[in-house]
Amino acid sequence: MWFSTFTAAQLNNRPKNHLGGLLDIQFTEVGEDFLTATMPVDERTHQPAGILHGGASVVLAETLGSIASYMCVDPEKYMAVGLEINANHLRPVKSGLVTGICKPLHIGAKTHVWEIKIYNDKGKMNCISRLTVAVIPKPQG
Repeated sequence: MWFSTFTAAQLNNRPKNHLGGLLDIQFTEVGEDFLTATMPVDERTHQPAGILHGGASVVLAETLGSIASYMCVDPEKYMAVGLEINANHLRPVKSGLVTGICKPLHIGAKTHVWEIKIYNDKGKMNCISRLTVAVIPKPQG
């Protein structure tokens, strides 16, 4: 499925000056048809009520899906950019790590659709998200 294969360590060596880096999202596994990453639940990712901010869950989901799409295209010719994302927040998380598992629903020439399930430390799903990514020609020059 992957055009380019990376290890989790290689994905974690990307520059950290972006939102995923600020939230300490760490890739943990690159499987045959899935990608996983973790994100801490702490003061960086809390909402004022002291639980995981829904927007932080969406950042984890979009980070996973965008990187997965990037790995599915020829990066010399194409870019993968988020087109639409939705998320259902199923239960609160106060602390620890959440783990996102990203799997493809559709890998087409112009769009990719990813399902991202996010679990708390106890293995209970706290969020489910779907991301649609547009595959567009990379600007030349």
